[in-house]
Amino acid sequence: MDIRKVQVTGGSSFVITLPKEWAESMHIQKNDPLGVYVQSDGTLLITKNITDTQVQRQKRFDTSAISDPQYLFRLLIASYIAGYSVIQITNKGRLPPFVRMVVRDFAQMTIGFEVVEESDSAIILKDLLNPTEMPFDNSVKRMYVIVKNMYVDAVMALETSNIVLAKDVIARDNDVDRLHWLIARQTNIVLKNPNIARKMGISTGEVVNTYIICRIIERIGDHAVRVAENGIKVIECAAGSRPPGAKTVQAIKSVSALSLSVFDRSIVSYFKSDIKASNQNIESVTELENRCEELTATAGEEPPEIGIPLRNIAESLRRAGEYAGDISENVLNHLVEEKI
Repeated sequence: MDIRKVQVTGGSSFVITLPKEWAESMHIQKNDPLGVYVQSDGTLLITKNITDTQVQRQKRFDTSAISDPQYLFRLLIASYIAGYSVIQITNKGRLPPFVRMVVRDFAQMTIGFEVVEESDSAIILKDLLNPTEMPFDNSVKRMYVIVKNMYVDAVMALETSNIVLAKDVIARDNDVDRLHWLIARQTNIVLKNPNIARKMGISTGEVVNTYIICRIIERIGDHAVRVAENGIKVIECAAGSRPPGAKTVQAIKSVSALSLSVFDRSIVSYFKSDIKASNQNIESVTELENRCEELTATAGEEPPEIGIPLRNIAESLRRAGEYAGDISENVLNHLVEEKI
């Protein structure tokens, strides 16, 4: 740490010198304006960037040595999350057909990126979305609504033997991923540019907490997909033998409703910043775990070909409720620091 003493000039102005190495590396000259921001922890942030303009960061990929479409897709998603605003994809020769397919899938799976230039050997993607135009809370609400409806429809698909509805639940996970990636991207952008956080009216601590919660919601969505996938197995097996008993189906509906109620309360306590409600919700997870054990025992009374996927459904409902409890724990931890 470089320790510098504060000087007082003119009887009222407090002055401190800047490190010479830093000033030279930033090409700071005499009379250049600098931005000074007071952070929530009382520290000062000094920056040369005094505008709200986001720095245009560019990433370039040469696909000449890439033959795996999934690998290229992951590289593009990683660049998106890292906060790059321009992605250039090139090739020494003509772009292979799989590259254009991956680029098309990437543009459809992300929010804001579009192809702005294209030739035989290069494609340029650019982010057309202003990060301040997509508030974090709006994205979290959308993720919550989508995931909740996925669970409701997954259980309904099992109850009504509707494979089409179950497959639709699985497809909806793409919408959850898109919002999760967007929040991850915005988090990285905000942490790199405090001006954006100030403009959005959110602290960096709140940004990090929101990202953690959206990550948990994404995992809850993954378990909704597993409920739908195992529901399809039950429906297909039941077509050749017998469907699960009414007792088992009713137990699944009851446990699902309880798991969703934990999820509901976790989100409500998040938006209301209710520390007591968060604590009460954490306590309710124990009841859910007990009910899931009962459901697992009930599923064990079914034939093995449907009993196994039914027990998997019980496990996913338990995990979803536990993840919802994790949301309440994060809310409580954050509020203790911010409010108490």
